[in-house]
Amino acid sequence: MLEFLADPQIWASFLTLAVLEIILGIDNIIFIAIATEKLPEAQRASARRTGLILALLLRLVFLAMISWIIGLTAPAFSAFGLVVSWRDLILLGGGLFLLYKATIEIHAAIEEKEEGHAIKAASFAAIIGQIIILDLVFSLDSVITAVGMTNNLPVMYAAVIVAVGTMLWASGPISGFVHRHPTVKMLALAFLLLVGVALIADGLQFHIPRGYLYFAIAFSLGVEALNLLAKRRHAKKAGTAKDLA
Repeated sequence: MLEFLADPQIWASFLTLAVLEIILGIDNIIFIAIATEKLPEAQRASARRTGLILALLLRLVFLAMISWIIGLTAPAFSAFGLVVSWRDLILLGGGLFLLYKATIEIHAAIEEKEEGHAIKAASFAAIIGQIIILDLVFSLDSVITAVGMTNNLPVMYAAVIVAVGTMLWASGPISGFVHRHPTVKMLALAFLLLVGVALIADGLQFHIPRGYLYFAIAFSLGVEALNLLAKRRHAKKAGTAKDLA
């Protein structure tokens, strides 16, 4: 056991996979932040914890069923000259659901802002149901990535637990920030649209490197951070001028 823990290759695999799993978990955190916003404030933290704990359980269950998960990548049937696997179908379904959800949320946000409509409250069970659907897709993607990185099951378990623990820690601040800044929420929804397109492309066996998506959203968030800083400074100057008057 001590020799296992002292192996630098084991630690390198663990750290690499943990970081990769955390990055892949960004999609999950953003979706959960958007989905739980329609709940009463008292239920949001509970819904976030429930969603992420379910994500952890699904990942651990999938890791215990690695041979079955690998089997999902095998060709199931062909259509229109395209060889389709069950993984492809799951990614296609998840991508379409994400496109639908993000589009509905963007429409609701614009309609609420322009027409003064109140946000319709959603039930706790309905929100958890939506989170479970995307957890299935993101967990499948996460586990297949883990299998491609290492064949050491304890390392995969440890990396997934650390990644989801980090997501649990970060979900509250991220959700609060998104809730306080409507423009950031719109950027988050645009990112979910991009992820939906990427999932559909993966399902059609056209891989879009996630690095492009993360760079696009990081650049947009950088610009938005400058906008928020400029607004804060203008508000501070306006407040100072008012106090002097």
